[in-house]
Amino acid sequence: MKRTKILMVRNEAVACGVILGLALLFMHSKVFASDHYTDKQLDALEARVGKIFWLNPRNEKTPAFLSAPAPSAATFRPAQNESFEITELAGRAAKDPYYKVKFESGKVGYIRPEMFFEEFNATILSADPLADEKKRAEEQSIEDKKRIDWINAQPWSLPVKEAAIKKQATPGLDAAEVKRVLGPPRRVMKVRGAIKVSEEHWFYPDGSVLIFNNGLLSRIEKTQNK
Repeated sequence: MKRTKILMVRNEAVACGVILGLALLFMHSKVFASDHYTDKQLDALEARVGKIFWLNPRNEKTPAFLSAPAPSAATFRPAQNESFEITELAGRAAKDPYYKVKFESGKVGYIRPEMFFEEFNATILSADPLADEKKRAEEQSIEDKKRIDWINAQPWSLPVKEAAIKKQATPGLDAAEVKRVLGPPRRVMKVRGAIKVSEEHWFYPDGSVLIFNNGLLSRIEKTQNK
């Protein structure tokens, strides 16, 4: 009976030793995997140097970046919609790499490659998510400049030009001029009266109704915009 108890205690000790050994082995392998890279892996990481990335504006929480290439460094979160360039793979010589990045604002930060890949396609994007909006805004800016240049080239008085630049039509302009000033109307309605006067009502999204008589703007009315 005594011998059986001794064997049981010995087996339990051996089992505990095996479990502890496996735990230590797992911890060691995890540290090794996260802190050490082969030259080939480092080359793959360095291939991203010089590339630009964007923060996802639809994600309320941006990823945390370090103020220095050290795990104990202070962290900060950049503003939404900001882009950054990877400028260097810091710590390569020690095989403890950090991506050094420079934000659009000029601020410099660092991020571990594993954290970068964890955030990639979630909060970090490889294409500008606002590219289409920026393109439309740029095109609109070009069109606005053309419109203003055209207005300034017209033989109108200064008050008429100033109103036109503010997208305000002035009675006396013809239909083609009004379209250049305000853009096309949402709807046009032709009105036939008792007298032989060609009258048109142009309806705009802001509730304005421009009334033309014989092709010239005669007055502007305001209706409730629904």
